[in-house]
Amino acid sequence: MSSSGPSRAVAAGSGVVLLVLASGQFLMTLDTSVMNVSMAQVAEDLDTTITGIQTAMTLYTLVMATLMITGGKVGTIIGRRRAFAIGLVIYGAGSLTTSLAPSLPVLLLGWSLLEGIGAALIMPAIVALVAGNFPPERRSAAYGLVAAAGAMAVAAGPLIGGAVTTFASWRYVFAGESVLVVIILFALRRINDVAPAKVRIDLIGSVLSVLSLGMIVYGVLRSSEWGWVQPKPGGADIAGLSPVVWLLLGGMLLLYVFARWQNHLADTGGEPLVDPALFRNRQLTGGLTMFLGQYTVQAGVFFTVPLFLTIVLELDALQTGIRLVPLSVALLLSAVGIPKIWPRANPRRVVRAGMAAMIVGILFLVAGMDPGADASVVAIPMLLMGVGLGALASQLGAVTVSAVPNEQSAEVGGLQNTASNLGASLGTALVGSVLIATLSTSVIAGINDDPDVPTSVKQQATIELAAGVPFLSDTQLREALQGNAVPEPQATEILEVNEQARLDALRVAFSLTALLAIAALFGTGRIPRHPQVGSAPTSSQPRAPGG
Repeated sequence: MSSSGPSRAVAAGSGVVLLVLASGQFLMTLDTSVMNVSMAQVAEDLDTTITGIQTAMTLYTLVMATLMITGGKVGTIIGRRRAFAIGLVIYGAGSLTTSLAPSLPVLLLGWSLLEGIGAALIMPAIVALVAGNFPPERRSAAYGLVAAAGAMAVAAGPLIGGAVTTFASWRYVFAGESVLVVIILFALRRINDVAPAKVRIDLIGSVLSVLSLGMIVYGVLRSSEWGWVQPKPGGADIAGLSPVVWLLLGGMLLLYVFARWQNHLADTGGEPLVDPALFRNRQLTGGLTMFLGQYTVQAGVFFTVPLFLTIVLELDALQTGIRLVPLSVALLLSAVGIPKIWPRANPRRVVRAGMAAMIVGILFLVAGMDPGADASVVAIPMLLMGVGLGALASQLGAVTVSAVPNEQSAEVGGLQNTASNLGASLGTALVGSVLIATLSTSVIAGINDDPDVPTSVKQQATIELAAGVPFLSDTQLREALQGNAVPEPQATEILEVNEQARLDALRVAFSLTALLAIAALFGTGRIPRHPQVGSAPTSSQPRAPGG
C-alpha cells in the first residue's frame, strides 16, 4: 500500500490520527455492548420479544460478515479515507434511525442493515489507514493503541449502556454515536489517504457469499420456530420438511459454488473476492478457525448471561452491566499482561489455556442454574471468560497476520473480520434458537404433566406454544395472566412452570456453548508453537458480538 507521506503524519499530528482512528474503533464496538445489557428494555420499548432482539443482533453481525471483504475491496478502489467517510455517514444514519426506532422493523433497518453496511466499510479502512499514516517501526504501537480503544468499549460498554438505559433510555447511546460520527468526520482531513488502486470487485462472488452465508445463518436463526427437519405443528413447511433444512442445504450448495468460482477466477487470471491460496496456509486457517470459534462461544455467552440477569433475576441494565465488570477487567488485564509478562510464550499453549478457562467458566454457569441462584453465580464465570478471551486476543491477531506477507495483511484483516462476525452471528442464532426451543419444550412438558390442566387445554397449548414461548420475567408473565383473568391457583402453577422452564433453557444453552468451546479446541493444532512477530489489525481485539 502506498501513502501520501506517512512520515509527515507521524511528525505532525500523529496523536490526532490515532485519536480519530481509535474513536472509529470504539464506535464499532460500543453499541453491541450496550444492546447486550439492554435487551429486555429494548424489547419492551419496541413491543417485541427477546427473539426479535436476537434477530436484530444476528443480522447486524451477519451483514458485516457477508460484506466485510467486499467493503475492503471498495476501499481499495475509492481510497481508504473516502471509504471511511462514506462508512461513517451510513453508520451515523443507522445510529440516528435506531435511536428513533418505534418498532422492530425500523431497528432492523437502522442497526442491523445501515450500521452493518457502514461497519463493513469502516473496519477494513481503519487497518489500512494505520498502515498508511505510520512508518513500519511505529505501526505495531499504533495498531495496539487503536485496538485498545475497542477493548475499552468492551469494558466500558456494559456500564455506559447500563447507566444510560437505567436513568434515561438506551436510545441516547445511539443518538450519541451519531454525534461522535459528525466529530470524526470533521477530523478526517488530518488523516493521510491511502492511494486508490485499480482492482475489480468480484460481483458474482460477493452475491454468492452473501446468499450462502445469509441462508445458513437465517436457517439456524429460525430453527426454534420452524424446526430443524420436521416442521413444527402449525409451522411452515416445504415439501413436507421444515424450511430450515432447505435453507441449510441451499446455503451449503451456494457456498460450494462460491468456492469453485473463486478457484476458477484464480486459475484463469481473474480477480477473486478471496485468494483461494490463503486457505492452503495452515497457520492462517488455524487462526481464522479460532476466531470463528471464539466469537461463536463469546456471542452465546454474551446473549444468555444478560438474559439470566435481566429476565430471571429482573436486574436493571446498570446492575447487569456491573455484573459484567469482572469479565471486562480480566479481559483487559489478560490481553495486555500476557504479552508483557511472557513475550516469548507458546501461542498454541496460551490459546488452549484461554479456551480451557472459558470452558470452565461456562461449566460453572451450567452448574449454577438452580432455582435459588442469584447474581453472584456469574462472578467467577465472568472472570474466567475474561481471562480466556484476553488470552486469545493476545495471540490470534499476530498468528493470522504473520502467516502472510505484509502486502496481504489487509486481505487477511478482512477474512479475520468475516470469521469473527460470522461466529458472532452463528453463536447468537444457534444458542438463542436452542434456548427458545428448549423453553417451549419445557413449558409444554410442564403443562402436560400438570393433572389439574384439562386435556383440551393441554392439546391447545401444545399447538399454540410449539412455535416458541417468549422468554418472560415473572413480572411480565404475572401481568399477562392477570390481564387474561387467570385464577390465582392456576397462575401460580404457570409461574412455577415458567421459572423451571427458563432455568432448563439456560442450562441447555450454556451446555451447548460449552460443547462449541470444546469443539473449537480441535482447531488449536494449527496454531504455531513459537511466538509470531507481526502487527495485528485492530479487528483482532475482543468485541461484543456483532460489533
